[in-house]
Amino acid sequence: MRGRRRIRTAAVSAAAALLCAGAASGCTAGSPGAAPPPAGSRTPTPTPSPTPSPTPASLWDVSPGSVAAVGDSVTRAFDACAVLADCPEVSWATGTDKAVNSLALRLLGPGKVATRSWNLARTGARMAELPEQMAGAAAEKPELVTVMMGANDACRPTPELMTPVADFRFSFETALARLRVGAPKAQVYVSSVPDLKHLWSTGRHSPEGLKVWKLGICGSMLADAEDLGPAAERRRTAVRERVVAYNEVLEEVCAEDERCRYDGGAVFGFRFDGGQLSPWDWFHPSRDGQARLAELAYRRITKE
Repeated sequence: MRGRRRIRTAAVSAAAALLCAGAASGCTAGSPGAAPPPAGSRTPTPTPSPTPSPTPASLWDVSPGSVAAVGDSVTRAFDACAVLADCPEVSWATGTDKAVNSLALRLLGPGKVATRSWNLARTGARMAELPEQMAGAAAEKPELVTVMMGANDACRPTPELMTPVADFRFSFETALARLRVGAPKAQVYVSSVPDLKHLWSTGRHSPEGLKVWKLGICGSMLADAEDLGPAAERRRTAVRERVVAYNEVLEEVCAEDERCRYDGGAVFGFRFDGGQLSPWDWFHPSRDGQARLAELAYRRITKE
């Protein structure tokens, strides 16, 4: 009898061992027949699944409630309504003309443009004046400031008188710093400088434009507009290259400010045609040209 009992016990133990070998995950330390854990060992703690980091909220508001515009003659809509005169009512930035449908009209509606937008640009201004204009803008506590400045830094009597790139950068950095003192949360939209060489190539086919250009407008680019010789071409190329360098400065400095948006070169790349240039000087934007600038700005500012 004892022999039979020993044989039956051995068979049961062997069957248990085979089951554990075939399904190891089911044989725990507390299961009958399982070997005890080694002395001093600890049960591993499960590693928690990583929690995804939240995406930082954008500081950019696509519907600002007030607009201050700084810059030069383009923002003042010079020569858009009458010869040698500002016409701010058709300004791309803050104008009230419904045909232009300015940035301020699109963002604020006609009822608020008069009280919630300010045009602080000055015809003839260069980048060195921007810090002062920015201080004036900051005093209004705007939610958005538009900047279109730099064409006059390249449009000098000769290329040698163009603003050095380092000076241009210093003035722009100073201007943004001045704004941040008085309006730290204001958003800034920065327009690229237009392609002056494209304006020359378009306007040079107009007899009226050529007559006006001879009076001295943007001499570095437009002087001797009909001269297609190598020296004249080198001069115009040098001016264009300086504009490209200015735009690189605008993009780089703007990128360092988390509440600033550069237009990505949209204005520089826009191909103004004859109907979008002033009929009096074939250089500044006409009403239609101002409308196109408003459209470009609105598209960039309201992009999520």
